[in-house]
Amino acid sequence: EAIVTSEELGQDLEHVEVLQKKFEEFQTDLAAHEERVNEVNQFAGKLIQELHPEEELIKSKQDEVNASWQRLKGLALQRQGKLFGAAEVQRFNRDVDETISWIKEKGQLMASDDFGRDLASVQALLRKHEGLERDLAALEDKVKALCAEADRLQQSHPINASQIQVKREELIANWEQIRTLAAERHARLNDSYRLQRFLADFRDLTSWVTEMKALINADELANDVAGAEALLDRHQEHKGEIDAHEDSFKSADESGQALLAAGHYASDEVKEKLTILSSERSALLELWELRRQQYEQCMDLQLFYRDTEQVDNWMSKQEAFLLNEDLGDSLDSVEALLKKHEDFEKSLSAQEEKIT
Repeated sequence: EAIVTSEELGQDLEHVEVLQKKFEEFQTDLAAHEERVNEVNQFAGKLIQELHPEEELIKSKQDEVNASWQRLKGLALQRQGKLFGAAEVQRFNRDVDETISWIKEKGQLMASDDFGRDLASVQALLRKHEGLERDLAALEDKVKALCAEADRLQQSHPINASQIQVKREELIANWEQIRTLAAERHARLNDSYRLQRFLADFRDLTSWVTEMKALINADELANDVAGAEALLDRHQEHKGEIDAHEDSFKSADESGQALLAAGHYASDEVKEKLTILSSERSALLELWELRRQQYEQCMDLQLFYRDTEQVDNWMSKQEAFLLNEDLGDSLDSVEALLKKHEDFEKSLSAQEEKIT
């Protein structure tokens, strides 16, 4: 009876399970003694049937034994129920403690101040954080189930209701805290990603501008018309490439302006980069225009040199014609010479237009 009337219900789940194990051993022993009680009842019945002179005493003792036995079985049933209830409560406590421990472990990861140093590291951190958020989404069902279990246990175990409510509130507080941490970290990582995306575009564009400037400055001025034409064609191709990057410059500027409008924590740096980017783009266009003028001047000069050389060659040839002292020795020959001279004067007139 001392076993079944014990108020010890365990300090934790492991302790309760030890008590349940001992109680199961007691129940096995109790079941083994039921046969002994049955034998006592059978013997008492036999004595009474035989009209034993102590019949009244025998009945009294029999009733006493049966009453004690039923009371013991009733107390055992109550003890079994109490231990089962204690196990439910302690299992709930353990599940809540384990869940809170997991939440705090993940909370330490989400409290990290590492938001990436470049685009690749930010993307890696975002992927890791999205994995944690998936874990949280899966955990949400468990938190809801534990809260529902807390409500049920408070109804079925009113004596433990206050302690169960404390555990429930502790679980909810930790759950809300990690959800807030997760949302804040996701927002900071997104801010970091947008910044690093902008900075990566900035580096790409400024690097491209440097390369393009070097290309534009690389060509020497031509020494003939064909070379000058080739320079102008190549220079125009450079302009096509510059125009093709207009959308990239526009996109980078829009990204930077969006960061400024949002009050991004790196606004000063973004503003500085936007100024540099605009200055580099303007400098590139100015350089292209300067070289275009130089190449066109080079073309004009080479055309002048070519035309001058052609006129010089023509005049050298015509000078020999004019120095010819043959004036003809017949009418036909004179007329032929006159025809040649008229052709020369027409040619001279055409050359004069070119020269002037």
